[in-house]
Formats: sequence, structure tokens, C-alpha cells
Amino acid sequence: MPSDVDRLLARGEELIERSRARTEGALATRTRKRREAEILARLGRIAAADAVIIIAAIVIGMLLPTGIGMFGALAVMALLILATLVFASLPVTSAPRVEQLVQVPLKALPATTERWLETQRLALPAPARTLVDSIGVKLETLAPQLARLDEASPAANEVRKLIGEQLPELVNGYGRVPEPLRTVPRNGMTPDQQLAQGLQVIDEEIAEMTAQLAQGDLDALATRGTFLQIKYKDDELG
Repeated sequence: MPSDVDRLLARGEELIERSRARTEGALATRTRKRREAEILARLGRIAAADAVIIIAAIVIGMLLPTGIGMFGALAVMALLILATLVFASLPVTSAPRVEQLVQVPLKALPATTERWLETQRLALPAPARTLVDSIGVKLETLAPQLARLDEASPAANEVRKLIGEQLPELVNGYGRVPEPLRTVPRNGMTPDQQLAQGLQVIDEEIAEMTAQLAQGDLDALATRGTFLQIKYKDDELG
């Protein structure tokens, strides 16, 4: 017969699996929506460019006595193909620079930070990528609540400090570590492990901030004193 401890362990494992399933589902939904938005944006740019080319060809054909002719038609077709290839391959939006994160409006900060994280994702180790995905999901949840938060409030300052300063500082600090040294232990942990631990702290902090905003507990958020347990400093990266 299973003991109370066994039942508690089983219950804990069940809750972990449910949480993992919800996170994976949210990640899949977010990825699908992002891809759909990118596809629609690319199609829109291609359609606009093709429309301009066709309208220009019609206008030129009306102005010329003999129309654009066969060579003109071939040129138009070549331009349409070229425009399609170019706008299909160009990025939909330019990647934000880390310096922009301290300047964007608070309500746009989660989305901008998420886009910046996406540009850093491939340079991170696998465990950190998973945490970056989880942070991205939480940033999406946090964004609508920030739209109602006063930019000048202490609570807003705590949010901006965490996701606009400490998060990019952590990722950039890891990027400054030479690649051969990222798996070498230093003070008991490798830079890869330090990065994962720091991202885990941020992930949990964002979840806590979201809960406090949802409860309207701005005083608790303002006095939270957000900090990272693992922070990179220049003198520790050599």
C-alpha cells in the first residue's frame, strides 16, 4: 500500500508534468503565432511591392505610344520575381539593440525584450534556450498588465530593472566569456550553469511580478528589491 510520502511524491510529479505540459503548449502556440505573423507580414510586403511594379508598368505603358512591348513585359516579370525573392528573405522587423531596452515605453518592453532574446537564443546552451522560451511566455503574459502601470511608479522601475537591465546584462555577460571557457568550472560552477541559474531566477521573478500585478499588490512589487543570485561582472569573466 502506498504511503503518504509516496502519494505526495506522485502528486508532486503530476503537478510538475501538468506545468510542463502547459508551458510546452504555450510555447507551441507562441511559436505558431509568431510564424503566422511573419508569413502574413512577408506576404503583405510582397503584395505591396508587386502592386507598385504592376501599377508603374501600366502607367508607363499608357504613356508610351507602343506600350511597354515584349521586352517591357519580360522586365516586369523579372522585377516581380526579384521583389518576391527579396521581400521573402528579408527579416520582417529589424532586431532591437540592447541599448533600446532602457528607452522603450514600459508597455512595449516585454515584446522588445523577447525579440532581443530571440536574436541571442542560438548562441546559448540548450538548457538556457529552454529557459529563454519560458521567459518569453511569461513576458507575453506580463505585457498587458504593464499597459496599466504608471511609468514613473516604483513598481514600474522594478519591472524595467529586471527585464530591461538585469536580463540583458546576464546574457551579454555570458556572451563575453570565451567559448572554450564556458564549460570550465569556476568557483564551483561553469558559466553555462551560472547562466542557467540566473535565467531561472529571472523566470521565477517575472512570474512573481505578474502575480503581484494581477493582485494589484503594487506596494509589494515596488519594494521587492529584485536581484539576481548569479550576476556577471567584468572582473569575473577573465
